[in-house]
Amino acid sequence: MQQAKLFDRRRRRVRTRLRQLANGRPRLSIHRTNQHIYAQVIDDEKGVTVAAASTLDENLRKEVSVGSNVDAAKAVGTLIAERAKSAGVEQVVFDRGGFLYHGRIKALADAAREGGLEF
Repeated sequence: MQQAKLFDRRRRRVRTRLRQLANGRPRLSIHRTNQHIYAQVIDDEKGVTVAAASTLDENLRKEVSVGSNVDAAKAVGTLIAERAKSAGVEQVVFDRGGFLYHGRIKALADAAREGGLEF
């Protein structure tokens, strides 16, 4: 119970800070579970999802056998960068939620940067 409260506090703190720094840029939001990792580029001003990718995508399921490792996170980062750029988004703010910036979250962020997203 205590960990859930700390996670929620950290998530609220991160999102509040992002709203201050966003300056109209879309938000690259990450969600991680024990089995999969998800990424969305969200335009908060319009309230729409511009691009999304996860380890549940058909193309990635063939490429990646396990959805909960660093290699899968890199594949999702590359895919979300590709989809965001095709939607016309090049600059985003990185929303790690309440997750710490290491492991799969860091791998996804690095792959998205290599794919051409700026944050």
